[in-house]
Amino acid sequence: MIRASENGLTLFRFENLSACPGLNHAVFSRLGGSSSPPFTSLNLGTAEGDHPETVEQNRGAVAACFGHRPMAFVKQVHGDDVLVFKKGGQAFDPSPKPRADAMITDIPGLMLAVKLADCQGVLLHDPVKQVAAAVHSGWRGSVLDIIGKTIARMKTDFGCDPGDIMAGISPSLGSCCAEFVNYRTELPESFWPYRDSRDRFDFWQISRDQMTAAGLLDAHIEIADICTRCRTDLFFSYRGEGRTGRFAAVIGMV
Repeated sequence: MIRASENGLTLFRFENLSACPGLNHAVFSRLGGSSSPPFTSLNLGTAEGDHPETVEQNRGAVAACFGHRPMAFVKQVHGDDVLVFKKGGQAFDPSPKPRADAMITDIPGLMLAVKLADCQGVLLHDPVKQVAAAVHSGWRGSVLDIIGKTIARMKTDFGCDPGDIMAGISPSLGSCCAEFVNYRTELPESFWPYRDSRDRFDFWQISRDQMTAAGLLDAHIEIADICTRCRTDLFFSYRGEGRTGRFAAVIGMV
């Protein structure tokens, strides 16, 4: 990933998505915001107990990095619902906040944002159809294959060819820290080959394999390879910190 500093914030961009004309995206670190401990400092989540006014201030700082374009946040529930915002169709309505864990759009100027603190933020872009998607995928989302279902909706709703889609997996819980001692009851047997001798699972590889199974080219997938629990200096981690904030992965066409 490419590290940068904008508007006083530290953010990261994928090399493959950065090469796509007309696309803007970023994964924001926890640095540069206004929140106090335990949400220090760029907390973008509203459900963790931070002051709402401070969260809005932080979101405004993020929006400034995209020219103050509107950002779509949803109520993430670790499910597999996918929202579609289409030209001439459904527009994003921020109130009441819809429940979903993935969003897709072909509307220029609408930035799709997913909140994270160990879960994967998967950003997808079809440069041919000019379609972008943001996916929140924790272990429950992986079990439900929300990534594959999002790609399927990109095909059916926008005519995307999976072979054209570029993908990036944000900093998230790495195989070094993704321990599941109750994996026999929590994870399907198809996930068990991704386990090591200490009951740690490689969810980055699981997501890569789900994407290639959905038709993406392996060469089009970029993984940040940064574990959030190991790097709480840069990112929020629920497993590493307990009560903490949320960072965001954001994508949209300009």
